[in-house]
Formats: sequence, C-alpha cells, structure tokens
Amino acid sequence: MAKKKEKITVAVTGLNAVDSPGPGIAVIRGVRELKGADIRIIGLSYESLEPGIYMEGMADKTYQIPYPTAGSEALLNRLEYINEKENIDVLIPNFDAELFNFIKLAPKLDKMGIKTFLPTAEQFEARDKVNLFAFCKKHNFYVPRDKTIYTTAELPNLIKQFGYPIVVKGKYYEATVCQTLEQAQKAFHKLEAKWGLPIIVQEFITGTEINIAALGDGTGVTISAIPMRKLFITDKGKAWAGVTLEDKTLVDLAKKFIKVTGWRGGFELEIMRTMEGKPYIMEINPRFPAWIYLTVGAGQNQPASLVQMAMGKKVKPFEKYAVGKLFIRYSWDMIIDISQFQQISAFGEI
Repeated sequence: MAKKKEKITVAVTGLNAVDSPGPGIAVIRGVRELKGADIRIIGLSYESLEPGIYMEGMADKTYQIPYPTAGSEALLNRLEYINEKENIDVLIPNFDAELFNFIKLAPKLDKMGIKTFLPTAEQFEARDKVNLFAFCKKHNFYVPRDKTIYTTAELPNLIKQFGYPIVVKGKYYEATVCQTLEQAQKAFHKLEAKWGLPIIVQEFITGTEINIAALGDGTGVTISAIPMRKLFITDKGKAWAGVTLEDKTLVDLAKKFIKVTGWRGGFELEIMRTMEGKPYIMEINPRFPAWIYLTVGAGQNQPASLVQMAMGKKVKPFEKYAVGKLFIRYSWDMIIDISQFQQISAFGEI
C-alpha cells in the first residue's frame, strides 16, 4: 500500500515572470517537486498582470496583497483573511522590498500556524547595500569601495576617488554603469524616482560575473551552495542563461558567509571574479534568485529544502551537484479570458 502523501499548503510571492523576473515561479516549481508531499500553492501577487497568476500548474489560487509601502499591519490583516480560507503551512516571500515586513511579522504568522524560514532583522540589515562594504571588511571578504549618497552634488568627488566607469545602484534593485558625470546624474535621478533614497555609488570591478545560490539552516551550517556563471545577460543585467560551475573556492565563500552570519534561509551572492581570481562580493540578495530552479536541475532542491526546514524537519547538507547543467529562460504568449483579469482586479483573488 502506497504511503499517504503529506498535504502542505505553501504561499509564494514574486509571480512577475517578466523580463526582470521575480523568483516566485522558479520557487513554486522547486516546491512542487518535494518528494512525499501533496503540495497546494497559494500565489500572492501585487499586480493584476503578473504572469504567474495565470500560468497553468503554478498557483492553485492567487490573492492580491498590499504593496510593502502599505506597512506590516495592512499585510497582516490581508494574510489573516487568506489564511482563514487556505490554512497556509509555509510562506516564502521572494522580493527584497517586502522582506522587512515579513521578518517583522514572522512571530505573529507563526502563531497563526504559518511557518517562515527567514533571516533575522540583524542579518537582513548587515548585508544591506548601504552596509555591504563595512560588513565585508569586517569578515575579510573582497568588496569594491562604495559610498551612500543623497544628492548628485556628491558625485564629482566620488568619480575622482573611484575613476570611470562608475556604478550607480538603486536602494533595492537595478544598477547602471556610467562613463560620464552626466550619465551618473541621470542614473541617480532615475533610481531615486523608482526606489527612493539613498543611492549607492560603487567602484567598478572588471572580471567575470558569477552568482551563487545558497541555503543556510540558521545555525551556521550550509545546506546547499551552487555557483552559476551567466552565459547571456539582458539589458537589465539579468541572467537569461547560465551554467553550473565546479569551483570549491566559490562554494567555500558561500559557506563562510553562512558561518559568520548564521544565515537562515535562501540567499544569492553576486560575485565579480577578477583576472587574478579574487571573488569580489558585489551584492548579497537576501532571498532566492530568479534562476533558483537551476539548483533543482543540478540535484540540490533549495526551495523544497527550505519548506522542510520551515516545518521543523531536519535536512542533511547536500554534498554533490551536477556541473555543466544549463538553464535557458524563454518567453511565450499565454492566452487567457478577460474575465480572469477582471476577477483578480475586482475581487483580489482568483
């Protein structure tokens, strides 16, 4: 007689599978491959046109939630309503901008029966872009020089210090490589309008772009770490194709980060490896990357492992992964009825 599968309801954000995709769809695909489980997926969307709402086989039901700027109480009220209907077991947020609210609400969500597996507020702040340089210097990681600024008047002096090109980065997302002061000023205003202040100006490092997706258990132990080299990059700097690498140095870098922080949950290290082989940490993203399904294909299912740990189960660290596994992202046109769009727009659920 076949063993009865455990029913698990998992809520996931980040359904915007566009040219700058959120991680939600990739996370859902990984979670659905959790062995021995009957998975029900609840999508949590911010906008009515997020493609993941309408993709077959992804979310079983989707609810709109308030934007992070609405605050944690508005989010909690909405999640209470959703949970009354769905009895969520695990919730996986996938956007930087929303994580502060979810971390703050984690104890209340736990009392509601909703488990999360998130970094602490201290861990989250330590790796923030504005604190990255100090964090990396403290723990002896290679890191480019940077400066947090609030006005364009500070740009000329930084250009003198760092030289050209210079990187202008948004508070949460996006970065522009600038060759002139005018380009830097334009990038500043564009990023300020989109993400607010401060703006981060960073020294440009030449090398090979590498990303590492990793998962920590909250005690300093690395459950999984897989490095990937970008093979195709969009005009927004997003990986559209990439391949897993065999590189102990990069895996050890992720393990060191997890050990010194005690990181709990998934994260991504954005690395620039110089010609001399020095791995400079450009950013530390405090959640799964959009390419996280590659870890599943390489034999280390990070999203499914996170669900297990969130539910209090022991997960053994992975020891091997497949090298040379390639992901290639693509876009296609879905055809849906306007009534579906009207349903989510008018009632906030579908």
